[in-house]
Amino acid sequence: MNRNKYRAMNIPVKTVIPNMITCGSVFCGTASLIMTLHANFIPAAILIFFAVFFDIMDGRVARSLGGSSSFGEELDSLADAISFGLAPAVLMYSAYIDVAGGLLGILAAAFFALCGVLRLARFNVSHVPAGPFQGLPIPAGGLTLTAFVIAKIPLLPIAAMFIMVFIGALMVSSVPFCNAKKLKKGNFNKMRFYGIWALVFACFIIFRSKGFLAVSFIYIGTGLARFDMAEWVLDEEKADEK
Repeated sequence: MNRNKYRAMNIPVKTVIPNMITCGSVFCGTASLIMTLHANFIPAAILIFFAVFFDIMDGRVARSLGGSSSFGEELDSLADAISFGLAPAVLMYSAYIDVAGGLLGILAAAFFALCGVLRLARFNVSHVPAGPFQGLPIPAGGLTLTAFVIAKIPLLPIAAMFIMVFIGALMVSSVPFCNAKKLKKGNFNKMRFYGIWALVFACFIIFRSKGFLAVSFIYIGTGLARFDMAEWVLDEEKADEK
């Protein structure tokens, strides 16, 4: 008998904690799907936004603890596929399309989810950590769909289908989008950095429940315009020093 085959693995706590946080994103995505099935669209949308918190925190905790792992990266991608691919697609379909869209509505929702999965697969094998994102990140794509529900924007089924196809196409496109991970403490222009945050807060003050949608449009617009906000905020002199 090969004892090594049955030997228990000692998994360090620094690896377990980030993965548990990632599981929080899976929980939010799954709970959102269940809420959508019961036509509780606003709670379903809010749960997807909660998933963003877990998506951000798992990476930060992993880096701070030195607990990054290949397993964690794969788990994170699976969580993103559920919380920002499948859940928003089903939410958008249920809130705006349903049976009125027929087969085209189903295809539009499936297309968005498929593009999200393809985007994650491409990211895992080709992304340069310090470079811009190639294609719209799946969290941004999922949140854009969710923002329509939060804002209670009235959409015809054909419009909702077009939005899902358009956002899905952006995710698998080669359009460069801002990657804020290159910004580290002390290597950015504070005036520009706080100016962007002031713009974000202004969107919520002016547009209120439509603030998330406004921020999503700004992010997508800067990508289409080939304007890298992270590069603009970056203080080149300080970055070179580091």
